[in-house]
Formats: sequence, C-alpha cells, structure tokens
Amino acid sequence: MTLPAEISVSFDFSSGATFGYPFTIGDAKYGVLGTGTLGSSTVPVPIVDLTPNVINITINRGRDIQADTYIAGTAVVRITDPNSYFNPQNTSSPYYGYLVPLRKVRISATTATAQEFLFSGYTTEYRYTYDQAEQMGYVDIYIADAFRLFNLAQVTTVTDSGAGQATGTRIGKILDQVDFPSNMRTIATGQSQCIADPATLRTSLNAIKNAEFSEQGAFFINGSGTAVFKDRNTVISSIAGTPIEFNQTGGIPYRNLVFAFDDKLIINQASIQRVGGTAQFYENADSIARYFPHQYSTQDLVIDTDANALNIAATYVATRAETTIRIDQMLVDLLDPAVPTDTMIGLDYFDNLRISNIQPDGSTIVKTLQCQGLSWNISPNSMSVTVTTLENITDGFVVGSSERGIIGISAMTW
Repeated sequence: MTLPAEISVSFDFSSGATFGYPFTIGDAKYGVLGTGTLGSSTVPVPIVDLTPNVINITINRGRDIQADTYIAGTAVVRITDPNSYFNPQNTSSPYYGYLVPLRKVRISATTATAQEFLFSGYTTEYRYTYDQAEQMGYVDIYIADAFRLFNLAQVTTVTDSGAGQATGTRIGKILDQVDFPSNMRTIATGQSQCIADPATLRTSLNAIKNAEFSEQGAFFINGSGTAVFKDRNTVISSIAGTPIEFNQTGGIPYRNLVFAFDDKLIINQASIQRVGGTAQFYENADSIARYFPHQYSTQDLVIDTDANALNIAATYVATRAETTIRIDQMLVDLLDPAVPTDTMIGLDYFDNLRISNIQPDGSTIVKTLQCQGLSWNISPNSMSVTVTTLENITDGFVVGSSERGIIGISAMTW
C-alpha cells in the first residue's frame, strides 16, 4: 500500500545539536557555502538514509494535560539490520566508531506540495532484538527531542541575566549558557520582566520553564527541532485564528474521540511566590462553591514584582476555574482519501480545531479547541495521528474573537 506522504528517516552521526549537513572544504556536495553547517572534521561524518530499512515509526509530542506543561517529545524507529551495521563492535560496519548515543535523527513527510518534519531529536538508546532463528536483526532506535539535552545540562549562574530582563530574552541567555544553536530558536521577547538570575543550581530546562511560567507563555520543541517560545499575548490571541474543521459531514473525518467531563483540570485557588517576594493568593469563590477547592501553588518564580505574581495567580485561576465537556483526543487516519495530507502533516501546537460530533439522538457536540499534542504511528501500510486537544492554555480578552472577545467570559490581559 502506498502512503499518502513519502516518509524519510535520516541518521546524522555527527556530534552537536545542530541538524544539517557539515560544511567540508573541498567536498563537491558539502563544500558549498550556504548549504550546510560547519563540521568539526575534514572527513564527513556519515549521514545515512535509514528509510529503506524502516518498518515502524512511533512519535509522541505534546503537552501533558494533567501536569499542565510541555514534556519531552519522543520517537521510536524500528529498522531491520541484516548486515549488523548497528552492532557497535562490528569493525566492518560503515558506522563503526560513530554509533554512540545522542546522535541526530529526523523524520520527515513529503508530498507533491509540502514537506514537514514530524520529529527531530537525539538518540537515547539502541535496543536489539532478533527473529526466532536469529537470522534477522532488528534495532529499535529511541529518540528524544532537545528537552532531554536541557534536562541533562545544569546551570548555576546565567551570564548577562540582570534584573529587568524580558522573559524571552532570559530564555535566550539560558540557551546560550548551554550552547544551544542560535539558528535553532524562535524566541519571542516576552511581555514580562525577570529579576536578576538567582544563581541557584538547577537544570537548564527548569530554568527555562520558570521563565515560561512567569510569562504565562509557551516553550516547546517543534517538529524540526527548533526551540520555540511564544509570549503571553501570542498564546492568548492564537484562539482568534480560523479553525480547521473536523466533522462527519464534510470536514476532516476522524474516529476514536476521547470525551471527558470531570474536575481534573480545575484550578480555583492559586498561590504564586517569586524569589525574594511574599506568596500572592487568588481564588474564584464561585468555582470553589461549585466544585470545592482545587489549589495550585509554586514558588521561586523569576517574575519581577509581587504585583505581577498576583497577576499570574489571577490569570491561572481565570483560565482554569470552570470545566465543561472536553474532547481530549481524536485519531485521524491519513489513508482515508478524505483527509488532506498536507494539512495533517503541517499540524502543530496552537492550531485551532473545530470538532463536531453527532450524538446518537441527533444532537451535536461542537468544540473549538487547539492542537496541543501529536502522536504518529507509521508503518509501510498505515499512517495515522492521534491529536491531543485543549482549550487555550492562557485565557484572555481578544478583540474581535467570537471565542474570547466577549467581556465577562475571559480574563483581561496584564
């Protein structure tokens, strides 16, 4: 069976975080300025197309709904290894001496009109299995995105991170501190300011997430491996975008909707404390009366003032004080000819989705949500994606929006 997109898996055995081909002086292919990245050797490190040997791909990227934060994206690529090239002790392998953890893998999907990276990450494990007769080897290549690198790299003092620095600028300084490539970042400046860096020992990921939460923005790794930071205003206004229609009567078809109607995401009390400040408390009395107290608390934020810590508490509660029926997930099968392949391979966080579902009695549930997770399952005969959906993660008043442009239903921005 032919898949609706050409799937490619490339394995880059070079060191470093940057995806791309190394510039090599004198090489006809890799010695052309503007076509690759600087390499560390005059001998090209292998960049291998694994696609002919791939028999299954799983990818999981997205926001943890319960933890209310973005987590490391992961992927597993299963390949056949008939010549034992992935045996690190096989001196006849063309990969001998190069096969080590934390090497770069990219998974792309290409059609006649679009090319998208579904995942870009770094190998964490090679797991070997064999058929019963031990005539064929299989290797499961486990991969994680740059969140793993940030979680491994600890920081104490962040250079050039004084008081009054914008949250996005602070994130950029942390990325500088761990030498994450500047050409793999899309970092907004941020709307809030930070205190001087507290110079405490923590992972760079925790330091980044502190600034992200202080902004009430969003920091994640996209499919191309780029570190993305969206400021609060961008997150709030994203709900105003035109939604993609998913339904049973002319929109993009789906199946396996996961409905939920519970109190798991309710927060109606928040205690927020910055470094050197006092805890700021905010609550929604109506929500408490209706659902009982659901409290969230955090300390040691790098936000600049107690007043802004209180703003964070108010925004956090306003976004989460109520509950309604949710559609947490849906599965889209790209083998269905009614599914637009370019739309699905290009889907990413904060894309708006209007999902309509006809109930057994003929009534309809309609939700306008945002994509906040993508789980791909690809084999030679199948290609599907499970889409995780959420309400906007930071609520606010958006002028002109039918979803967030009505006074009284949304939190004002600060």
